[in-house]
Amino acid sequence: MSMDAKKDPIYAVADDNISAAEGQTDAAGRQMPESLRFLSDAEIKQLNKKIVRKIDLLVLPTIGILYILNYIDRQNLAAAKLQGITDDLSMTTQQFATAVSILFVGYLPFQIPSNLLITKISRPGMYICLAVVVWGGISAATAAVKNYGQLLAVRAILGAAEAVFFPGAIYYLSAWYTKMELGKRIAGLYIAQQVGNAFGGLFAAAILQLDGVHNIAGWQWLFIIEGSATVGVGVICACIMPEFPYNSRILSQTARDLAVWRIESEAGAAEGTENESVLRGFIKALSDPKLLLLTAPPYILAGVVYYGIMFYSDRKNTVYPIIILCVCISVVMYIIPMATLNVGARYFAMTILPFASVGPQLLLFKTINLHLARPVSKRAAASALVNAIGGTSNIWASYLYYAPPHFFAAFGTLMASAFLLAATISVYRWVVLRENRRLDSGDPVQIAKAVKGGVTEEMIQLNWRYEMY
Repeated sequence: MSMDAKKDPIYAVADDNISAAEGQTDAAGRQMPESLRFLSDAEIKQLNKKIVRKIDLLVLPTIGILYILNYIDRQNLAAAKLQGITDDLSMTTQQFATAVSILFVGYLPFQIPSNLLITKISRPGMYICLAVVVWGGISAATAAVKNYGQLLAVRAILGAAEAVFFPGAIYYLSAWYTKMELGKRIAGLYIAQQVGNAFGGLFAAAILQLDGVHNIAGWQWLFIIEGSATVGVGVICACIMPEFPYNSRILSQTARDLAVWRIESEAGAAEGTENESVLRGFIKALSDPKLLLLTAPPYILAGVVYYGIMFYSDRKNTVYPIIILCVCISVVMYIIPMATLNVGARYFAMTILPFASVGPQLLLFKTINLHLARPVSKRAAASALVNAIGGTSNIWASYLYYAPPHFFAAFGTLMASAFLLAATISVYRWVVLRENRRLDSGDPVQIAKAVKGGVTEEMIQLNWRYEMY
């Protein structure tokens, strides 16, 4: 060690008081940064807590707010339909469905190149916020479309802009948090998603009251206001979000070194410290058999089954037996990982569970939108409320996965939830069938009870009934 180095206050410690951290290496044999070697274990622990606390207070709320805006902007086309966008643009039901789905034509393919690009950008927070500003501007511009073709073009471009956010946010968080910290922060993102789902419909309902003001349609106001708000918040967040740990302006040099070291100690080179090319990283991702051979099948199967379930439900006008069937399958799949450690059996369960456990959710949303059809504000609020309540599981579910490898608490809770769903939906079936009998009775007293239960006079005139159960 040079004489100049020893003049630095950080080295002004007696030899017999040097921390055990001096000379510490990670699994790959890399030395701990020099700025940390003379800190005591207690000092390193305290500094680590400060880093995590600072990122929790600065990054998580910012990302969460942007995620809420992301979901609100996605929902606004569905809300615009209630205010006549299909009539104003002379769209058919099929064309509207295409306008909704074409967003993913841009969204899906741009996620990979965007996340590859973000690894080479020194200010990922700025990159993400720039994407927010762009998609907010595109969303606001939707108010200016005059026909179906223009709407398709805007929606496709919007999808490409939004492709930056979610995968970029997950990657960004992984650059700051260790494996023991990351899961709860991702859960926080999903909680923010549920907030967006819960309040998006309510915000839209309020904005749509501006219909006709300054000769601007309500659906146009919806895009203008929500898009402009997204642009403004994106600009503000760009000034708040930090960079990667190695070049963060919110941390001291010593804190930066620790922020990088704690990530490197788990997974090797951190952001800003490796020279892997973007193309080579992409090829390595594709060539890793774990990426496609193990993770893809459950979700591919789920996508196919989702469509099959909903197709059958629409064709046969039924929901209840499908939900019960999915619940029964789920219960069996929850038992398997608790009963055996056989890898094949457990993987089979994990392949089946995505569609068996989530399928009822799709059917329940269909139920909500058909059984709570009018008024439309009621339907919008109900959908958001149910999704928000369901999203509360993101708060507590991650705490159940302890005591591996059987995870009795987690899978036991899920199995109990499945039984509870079956019981609840069975009671609901009894209730709606009773309401149908009241509507069929022709007795004004019984019909009045059905009206009190949520059926409108207009629905009675249309001979409306609770279906699918």
